[in-house]
Amino acid sequence: MNQPANLGGGAAIAAAALRSDRFRIEREADWQRLEETLDQMEKGRIRRLSDEDLLDLPVLYRTVASSLSVARETSLDAATLAYLESLVQRAWFLVYGPRTSLGGWLGRFFGGEWSRNVRALRGEILVAFALMAAGTLVGWLLCAADNQWYYSLVPGQFLDARQPGASREVLLGTLFGNHQQQQLSTFAAFLFNNNSGVAITCFALGFAFGVPPMLLLIQNTTTLGAMLWLYHGQGLTLDMVGWLSVHGTTELFAILLAGAAGLHIGRSMAFPGELTVLDAAARAGQRASVVMAGVLIMLAVAGLLEGFARQLIDNTPARLAVGYGMLAFWLGYFFLLRRVPPSSEAA
Repeated sequence: MNQPANLGGGAAIAAAALRSDRFRIEREADWQRLEETLDQMEKGRIRRLSDEDLLDLPVLYRTVASSLSVARETSLDAATLAYLESLVQRAWFLVYGPRTSLGGWLGRFFGGEWSRNVRALRGEILVAFALMAAGTLVGWLLCAADNQWYYSLVPGQFLDARQPGASREVLLGTLFGNHQQQQLSTFAAFLFNNNSGVAITCFALGFAFGVPPMLLLIQNTTTLGAMLWLYHGQGLTLDMVGWLSVHGTTELFAILLAGAAGLHIGRSMAFPGELTVLDAAARAGQRASVVMAGVLIMLAVAGLLEGFARQLIDNTPARLAVGYGMLAFWLGYFFLLRRVPPSSEAA
């Protein structure tokens, strides 16, 4: 009883093998031609290819992709499927994949793409700035009304000598005389991780119609308001602003842009216009992701400034010069750099 079944199974296997062989023989010439073209291109020998080979590359890619689709539907042998999948992946990368080097991408990014996308978020930037200013004011007013708010608004790592009731001399000691501080690089890395976490959270939660980024922007700046209130009480407002500005103009600007990117996604989802919500979110996400790539760069710069320059520059005028010089640089880069053609910017 088993022998006929075995014979039937053997016949089925033979038929499948024959079908696979015929499929390969009918199409193998195109596969080999595409593979030879890809080999030459991947080895950097494009000049050895004829114009006909280059012009036929997209056609060959679609032909092989079609062969792969048929092979999957007819359950051809695994070796043929693996070969076709590898060939299609290689061809896709060369036909549709990125054509610029890392240097080319960086040149395009810093040469106008980043600043163009930042300018496209003008409305959201103004809203984010208003929210951050409001958060700073709220933090100040809450502490002025009841100094116990200070302990709720200021993170624990800052509750050393910087507390309500501290003398002017004690607070001055937290602003100056720290140029001998050790492990500044570790401190800079910690600050970068913390601030990048805040910025990424603002961006990532933008899909919730922009509400979480608004709350985060307010919450994050109430701490700033509380600390300004503390130093103002001892007549050290300008010194505190100088201490903060070395890194703060870059850091707060980065968080401002991250919040604006999150608001941009939320606004696009809440008001998609003629697009579907998903399409509107995808389009906004592409623009916001470019901005966020730059935000991470800004936060890295801010971390270095905070971990090194703020400690090594030990007087207020120099700190103000560095901080507001950085602010002028960022404003000039984002809003004055116009290398990208007007047609590209309009897009």
